[in-house]
Amino acid sequence: MATVLSILLIIDALFMIVTVLMQSSDDDGMGALSGRSNDSYFSKSKAKTMEARLALGTKIAAAVFVALSLLLLFIR
Repeated sequence: MATVLSILLIIDALFMIVTVLMQSSDDDGMGALSGRSNDSYFSKSKAKTMEARLALGTKIAAAVFVALSLLLLFIR
């Protein structure tokens, strides 16, 4: 059982790494401190873009990673 969970944990970690690396960087990060805003119509409707799907996949993979890690901790 622990071996199967370890393999699932490794697969999930690799999936999370891939989804994080595929996301584009946010150049707006430090600009928000100075009051600069780059909001446009396209930046407000990001819910169905590939970037939003990658962000959702990363969040789900992170939650699964934490759950598998805790489960593996209590099993061993």
